[in-house]
Parts: sequence; C-alpha cells; structure tokens
Amino acid sequence: MALTRDIINEIIGTQETFEVPMKLMEKLDENPTKLFEEFLKHENDLSFDWFVDYFQEEHADRKNKKQDFTPKQIGKLMNKMLGKTASNLDLCAGTGTLTIERWNSNKDALFICEEWSSEVMPFLLFNLAIRNMNAIVFWGDSLTRERKNSYILTPRDKFSTIEKSNIEEKDVQTIIMNPPYSFKWNPEADLINEDRFKPYGKLAPKSRADYAFVLTGLDRLQESGKMAVVLPHGVLFRNGAEEAIRRKLLEFGQIEAVVGLPTNLFQNNNIPTVVLLLSKRRNTKDVFFIDASKGFEKKKKQNILRDKDIRRIIDALNGKNDEERYSHLATFDEIKENDFNLNIPRYIDTYIPEPPIDLKKVTADLHKTNVEIRKNNKELVKAMKELTSDDDDLMEGLKGIIKELEEE
Repeated sequence: MALTRDIINEIIGTQETFEVPMKLMEKLDENPTKLFEEFLKHENDLSFDWFVDYFQEEHADRKNKKQDFTPKQIGKLMNKMLGKTASNLDLCAGTGTLTIERWNSNKDALFICEEWSSEVMPFLLFNLAIRNMNAIVFWGDSLTRERKNSYILTPRDKFSTIEKSNIEEKDVQTIIMNPPYSFKWNPEADLINEDRFKPYGKLAPKSRADYAFVLTGLDRLQESGKMAVVLPHGVLFRNGAEEAIRRKLLEFGQIEAVVGLPTNLFQNNNIPTVVLLLSKRRNTKDVFFIDASKGFEKKKKQNILRDKDIRRIIDALNGKNDEERYSHLATFDEIKENDFNLNIPRYIDTYIPEPPIDLKKVTADLHKTNVEIRKNNKELVKAMKELTSDDDDLMEGLKGIIKELEEE
C-alpha cells in the first residue's frame, strides 16, 4: 500500500498538516522503532525518499527558502558521477533525497547531512534512521556555520539510534548537493578571511549565494575528494564577484566537468540547470563539457531524464572524448581565450546545418510538376468545352477562360 498524505498523517497522529513536523519529532524521541515498523507496513522499498511529494506539496518553502526537491533521476546521475565512497556529505540535505541515492550504492559509508529548516529536520532524521544509516546530522546554517544542534545516528540490528551530540565537522570523500538557487545571504565582511573563501579573493554576491555553497563544499572535501552540485546556468557566465571566483576555480583546476541538463526536470520550476563536477585537487586544468539538454522523455508536467540518457552522460565522462554536438574536452588555454566564461555553447556547437540543396533533383521535380500542370490543363479545357448554357454572358466568359488556359 502506497504512503498517501492521509496515511502519513494518521501514522504520525494528526490531521493538521502544520503539526506534522513537531509530532514526527516527538515520536522519534518517544518510540522510534514502533514508528518505523508502522511505516514499513505500508511501504518497504527504502530505495527512494517517501516524503518527496508529501513534503513538496505540504511544507516546502519555495519563496523564502528556495526549497525544491531533486528529481530521482538527477540524483541517480550525480550518484554515478561520484561513484563509490566511504563518506559523503550533503550540505543542503532537505529530507535526505540525495543522501538516500548515495546510500543505495554505498550502504556502509558514513553519511553527513546539514539542514537549516526546522520543518525538514524530523523528516531527515526519520529517513536516515529507518534505513539504519551510519550518519551525522548538523542542524544549522551551512554558510554562516551557525548551529542549532547536532545528532549522531548509530546503526543497530534494524534501525539507527538517534542521539544529540556536540560533534565536530569531518572532511569527506564526496559531496552531493542541490543548494537553493540564487539564495540571498548577508555575509559579514570578515568571512573573506576564512579558509574556505580567502583563496578565491571574493565572496559570492548577496543576491546569489550559489558560489558560497560551492566553496563551502570544497572546503569540506578530503584532498582526493569530489563534489557534484546542481546549479542554474548563470554560474557559468555571470560577471562580477562570480566571475572572479569562477576564474580562481579554473586556475586551481577544480572544475572537472560541466553537464548541461534538459529544462523542466523539476516539479516547481523550469530553470535550466547544470551539474558541476568539482575536485579538491587535480593535476590538470581542462574541463569536460557535455550538452545533455536534448536527452529526455517529455511527460505531461515535466521532462524525465531516462536511464539511457544517464548512461550516455556517464560513458562520455569516463571516456572524455569529443562527440559532435554533445561533448568536448576544453583545454585551459581555450577557456582562457573565452575569458573564463563556461557557457556551454561556447564549447559545443549544437547547430545542425540544413542539408545542401540538390539542384539537379529540384530541376527534375520542377519539370515533372510543369508536365503534370500542362496535362491537367488540357483535360480541364476538354471538359470545359463540353459545357453548354443558354446564358450568352456565361458562355462568353467560359470561352475567355478556355482561351487563357490554351495559351499557357
């Protein structure tokens, strides 16, 4: 039996939607095992986030917190881009959608999640514990590092235990992230002196914190670590502070790949998005570009990234070969010539030229058409000559038409 909104509310013990997060947290504190067992009676497939549709419809704050859940297929792509890991971080975890995707192929890894929303936190803790994950959850602001609380989840026979703990941050092998796009933040000026921002010379603009999330993520990676992050295309070409940060990232060789996705993949917006694959340390500064914007299945409400589209992207990333109108490995010099602008059309020409005109065929077709016209005119004239009428004016007009046709 699928988990509907009514079933979720009934298990949690309220029909008032606004009470659900608070009631869920209470049940996690009181008797989590009973809660988990009750949910598993209705749904036992743990490979996906049960609460995506429920939370997106009832609790997501698109206007203020830019909350938009990551479609499963994008999570699947990002997971494959990152591969195996012993430790993974999601800086903007939400209810844990992307972490669950990483867990599907990394069951024994340590999962670290950060989330600011008090409404989301109970769902996140629930999702990690019911899957018996080894996890650490920080309830706080990823950008300012302000923290409300932190939790350790310890795997047991079936479900993880949840305990509050004042635990320190840990560097990880991989990061998966879908931060709120163009999120407004108000950084203190002295933040530029922090290790995560100082090497890049600028703070992300107050109107768009996209690169603040990227740099915070890079700071949390181990030396050999990688990060996959979904962002709007604007991060590839916007000027000002973002251009300065982007240039430093490229000079440091930290941007490994740029994958342009189809539009309208998200439920609540049709913003064109891109997945950036970044590395903490690399020996090269080239960037591999993929234009995957045409590979999708169109559904009624939104487009879907198919398994075959994901396979094509991963195969291209693994081979890093140029493919006409799809992929290109750009050298640092090429990027420099483009003024560190990473707009995908600068590197991949997707224009399909019109086929050349076959003049011989066109001439033959015109001749054939003219022959048919003359034949039809003769048949028409023959038929018109057989027409009779007592109306002299009508017959006179008919003769004029016949004469014009015979002269053609």
